[in-house]
Amino acid sequence: MDAKRLVITDWAEEDRPREKLMQRGIGSLADAELLAILIGSGNTEETAVELSRRILKRAQDNLQELGKFSIDELINNFKGIGEAKAITIVAAMELGRRRKHAVSLEKKQIKSSCDVFDIFHPLVSDLPHEEFWLLILNRSNKVVEQVKISHGGVSGTVVDTRIILKNAIEKLASSVALCHNHPSGNKTPSKDDIAITRKLKTAFGAIDIDLVDHVIVAGNGYYSFADEGML
Repeated sequence: MDAKRLVITDWAEEDRPREKLMQRGIGSLADAELLAILIGSGNTEETAVELSRRILKRAQDNLQELGKFSIDELINNFKGIGEAKAITIVAAMELGRRRKHAVSLEKKQIKSSCDVFDIFHPLVSDLPHEEFWLLILNRSNKVVEQVKISHGGVSGTVVDTRIILKNAIEKLASSVALCHNHPSGNKTPSKDDIAITRKLKTAFGAIDIDLVDHVIVAGNGYYSFADEGML
């Protein structure tokens, strides 16, 4: 293959995403073209766009799946992706996740389980491990703050009731919601999930803080203890 093909100025317009962005706007770029801008160059056999298409194909053309790729997976599976490019991709995915999360936390009012899901789905849905979060709410059920309580493994995480209560009291919570994720994609609560929810419901009730819901995020779906009459 002619090495000149890899010189950006010699590419066809569709393989020059930076120029296309400037001329037509960022909305005109496909996911592969945006990814190509991040990695900058391809390898001896592929342009940056072609390499990006192959990376996305392995992620089932789904950015949520791409967000699950580790640095080592990117380096080991794609010729032309070294440590610097892999770090760039992983960092970009994390920025996207944080951006969605930041937008959803602009004093959003919690009116239903879907509102809790919308806040935490961008943050925990594609994690390979479990995380347990506490959502602090004011008297209007508007979000005051979110607190990560624990970070665990694939099958569970340790939840300390005292830490949860301490955070709720210190932040002057009027009500709270709980959320954790199931990396397996199974949204059914475990016996431990049910036990800790009941324990916290009782503990919060003793200090006049309402537990409005406990939502389990599992991929693009969720389980709500409130909706299922479990609170």
